[in-house]
Amino acid sequence: MAAHYHALRHLKKNTTYKAGDVLVLFGELFHRGYANGLVEEAEKRGMTIVRTTVGRREKDNSLRPLTAEETSNIPGPFINIPLEAGFDLEPADNGLSPVDQLKDLKLSDWESFKLDRESLHQSLKKGQTRFRKNVQLYLKELETHIPENANVLFAHLMAGGVPRAKIVLPLINRTVKGIGDRYLPSKKLWESEIGELVSASFSEVTAATFDVLVQESTTLREKIQNRGQKVGYTAYGYHGTEVLMGHNYVWQSYSPYIQGWAKLQLENYSQVWNQRGVTCTVYNCPEISTNSSSIFQGVEVSLYPLLTALEKEAGQSQKSKALLSKCQTLLKPEVNLSEMTQFTSQYLSNPIIRDHCIFEQWPQHSSREQLELMLKASQHLYTFSNGDNDILTATLSEVVFSGCGKVMLNDIAHPESPVSWINHDILAKVYADL
Repeated sequence: MAAHYHALRHLKKNTTYKAGDVLVLFGELFHRGYANGLVEEAEKRGMTIVRTTVGRREKDNSLRPLTAEETSNIPGPFINIPLEAGFDLEPADNGLSPVDQLKDLKLSDWESFKLDRESLHQSLKKGQTRFRKNVQLYLKELETHIPENANVLFAHLMAGGVPRAKIVLPLINRTVKGIGDRYLPSKKLWESEIGELVSASFSEVTAATFDVLVQESTTLREKIQNRGQKVGYTAYGYHGTEVLMGHNYVWQSYSPYIQGWAKLQLENYSQVWNQRGVTCTVYNCPEISTNSSSIFQGVEVSLYPLLTALEKEAGQSQKSKALLSKCQTLLKPEVNLSEMTQFTSQYLSNPIIRDHCIFEQWPQHSSREQLELMLKASQHLYTFSNGDNDILTATLSEVVFSGCGKVMLNDIAHPESPVSWINHDILAKVYADL
């Protein structure tokens, strides 16, 4: 089912989740990213944060919990049950995993590769069984960390799922960064048998994990609700975002976002569970620049219009003025922020880019013209910097994920929609505390 576009425009005054309540992280919390904003907001309110791990792989690919040394800096409570999802390293009955199928494949032969679908299906089922069993063990231990009078919020952090075969990342790199002879149309990759494997892996990790979480936590959820407490579920989506272009906020998106089909499945699960009476929302958040998003060069271009949103929505705020002043110092002396945002607005208004920002057709595949234009724009914007432009995008990313955390925690007690968009307008207002 297609999600109805619902943008959150104002920060709710909601204090349902407070000191003594519990935020459950379903997935591992890594370095600065979307989930950190939610955790920081929960910590400000005095909530208990329950952390977990996806585990680690040994040289023989066996999955294990973290060691004492690996957990030494993780705050408690911490549940050390590996919640890695997916099936790419799961051996089928013949002893071969999907990654093993690709192990000896040469880059020149990727188009002719044929999956052993029977063993792939066996690996998929075994991966699902392992994950569900570990989720059940995890939930059993989780119950011991939940006080009787506590509201509980589950935060689904699972995303990704790139099969860990050497040939996959070079192909994806050519799809998202390839120009000239190195250009590989994302549609061509996606319709190949390797693309079929990547798609299935994305779906298992990014989307199906949410369904398993809500399903397997039904007994615990009902027990908490029967005590008169609230239970909610949040998940992180990406489905484009509105940015300020000229005087108006306009929806745009990064292409080719090959995770997009899995994100649509995630939205569908949220809508289905919402219809069954479960409080849950997938929050489609704006683009940020992180270690994991760095492969998608050009995704950061849509961060720069946040500068104009801050001026429009909160230009008189001392906090916003200070941030804009700081951002200016990160540019070369002969460059000002308005030049950067003007270039970005022109780029986003380009007909070639607009042709790849059609909401009803999302996610869209790349074209050679569009990809080259995006990569050139990304490289040009980096020349504005007086040093490492990552500092500027990191600064703006902090505004995004901190604001998203606050919006999500305020909305989820009584969510407006099972799928909602958090755009630059509300983030600018939240940043300035308007």
